[in-house]
Amino acid sequence: MAGSRIVAMGHYQPSRVVTNDDLAQLVDTNDEWIRDRVGIATRRIAGDETVADMAAAAAGKALANSGLTAADIDLVVVATCTSVDRSPNVACRVAAKLGINAPGAFDVNTACSGFAYALGTVDHAVRAGASRNAIVIGAEKLSDFTDWTDRSTCIIFGDGAGAAVVTATAEDEPAGIGPVVWGSVPEKSDAVRIEGWRPYVAQEGQTVFRWATTALAPLALQACEKAGVTPAELAAFVPHQANARIIDGIAKRLNIPDAIIAKDIVESGNTSAASIPLALSKLVERREVPAGAPVLLFGFGGGLTYAGQVVRCP
Repeated sequence: MAGSRIVAMGHYQPSRVVTNDDLAQLVDTNDEWIRDRVGIATRRIAGDETVADMAAAAAGKALANSGLTAADIDLVVVATCTSVDRSPNVACRVAAKLGINAPGAFDVNTACSGFAYALGTVDHAVRAGASRNAIVIGAEKLSDFTDWTDRSTCIIFGDGAGAAVVTATAEDEPAGIGPVVWGSVPEKSDAVRIEGWRPYVAQEGQTVFRWATTALAPLALQACEKAGVTPAELAAFVPHQANARIIDGIAKRLNIPDAIIAKDIVESGNTSAASIPLALSKLVERREVPAGAPVLLFGFGGGLTYAGQVVRCP
């Protein structure tokens, strides 16, 4: 059975940069406190751009980097929890914007773990023969759901999108996307919420922090084990960019001193389902990880859900 691999990445962020000093004009906070608590210096905030606009921009760059054309794509999957419109879905709008004809097109909502869930689902579709070439996107406009008077949440979130082009591997070619490890903790589902018709993001920060720093490292190690890769072999670790202290805590428990640890949160904030592809795309663009090297992706957040897999860097 053929597997799949990522052949190209792309990302997009709005041009408007919001600094911690900018937020200090809105709520009682300051740059030192925000950097110490969550590790964020800046974040990007969209204006009129929609989730679909950002998703299409990132996907268009990934497609251009892949050497494929819109005619080659037969599946579009978008991970997002911030699309205001329920129908049409974001995937259909992205396909229309890029001129992709008649693809399978659907959205996935597992909040911050969404890209890893979507990537796992696309890998399964390729392995089953339902797809040959796919685009997987994480895109969020969290500014639409941010209470800019709540200092506990408004400092955290940003907007943006990241995308990957995934293709089938040849029968004699090793798979470039390892088996996904995914799951959830439904009894803690209220820890991160976007609820109702006029919703704002709400979260129980300490609950999420304790869960992330204690429960997730063993699950990330399972993803390595399923892929047949030891932690020492990892070239990079790209977790959901939730909080710099959480990232450091998980990385320490993984014991991966030689791996690059993605810290895009410093300049992008928490972009939920967009954070992993954003961070990975930047690593690829800067050529910080050799092509073919193993990279551990691991998403976690609202639900509470988690998902991760080892991929070979494009």
